[in-house]
Amino acid sequence: MKAAKEPIIVALANQKGGVGKTTTAVNLATAFAAVRKKVLLIDLDPQGNASTGLGIDRTMRKQGSYELITKQLALPDCIQETLVPGLSIIPSSINLSATEVELAHERNREFYLSSSLNDPVLDQFDYVFIDCPPSLGVITLNALAAAQKVVIPLQCEFYALEGLSLLVKTIEHVKKNHNRDLSLGGIVLTMYDSRNNLSNQVASEVKSYFGQYVYENMIPRNVRVSEAPSHGKPAIVYDMACTGSIAYINLAKEMIKKEQIAARVSHVSA
Repeated sequence: MKAAKEPIIVALANQKGGVGKTTTAVNLATAFAAVRKKVLLIDLDPQGNASTGLGIDRTMRKQGSYELITKQLALPDCIQETLVPGLSIIPSSINLSATEVELAHERNREFYLSSSLNDPVLDQFDYVFIDCPPSLGVITLNALAAAQKVVIPLQCEFYALEGLSLLVKTIEHVKKNHNRDLSLGGIVLTMYDSRNNLSNQVASEVKSYFGQYVYENMIPRNVRVSEAPSHGKPAIVYDMACTGSIAYINLAKEMIKKEQIAARVSHVSA
């Protein structure tokens, strides 16, 4: 059965590694599926950590995001089911790392992913989450050209702030030149420790500058969230009662509520 409308495509991006981007992608996708949304997660990171975090064995990744973005396979052939009901994935393999070179001299290389996603099967989903690599290269540009919203996971540490302005400028550039529908969905503060003055300072600075774009629900440092990928499970499946899982569930609720409000405002304006 098809969704009532086209899916909302969300790219999770940050060129800095280690900010909790993949953890956020996996657990947000799981949380949305838990509230009965039909979700597709696209692993666009050659490291394939999102695929590992959802229990997809490396031997099962021969049909995935590399084959999709290079148009070797159609979208339906790249989608796999996961252990989470309602959550599917397009896994990643190390082959994806060759994409930067292979597409370097291709015309319209920023649109390869969006072209491949132009398939009726995508309408089966309510949400599509794209886990981007920690860079602002061709792969990330493809994700931004295909998405409607960008969610930026931001670690509550000083160095995390340094690259934020560059990422925002990149989003503005893509919106102006490649994808007029792209917008900043929000900033998720990750690895937050309320006992740490620096965490509080970073959170305060980001909120003062970006205001309403910063999600109220922050993701705390949590051992269970860190353990979950080694078991091939999202934290929400591994330990639903831990503080990290609860934070991701609340973040998903907040995102859905924001989307509903935006849809009502858009309807009234129309």
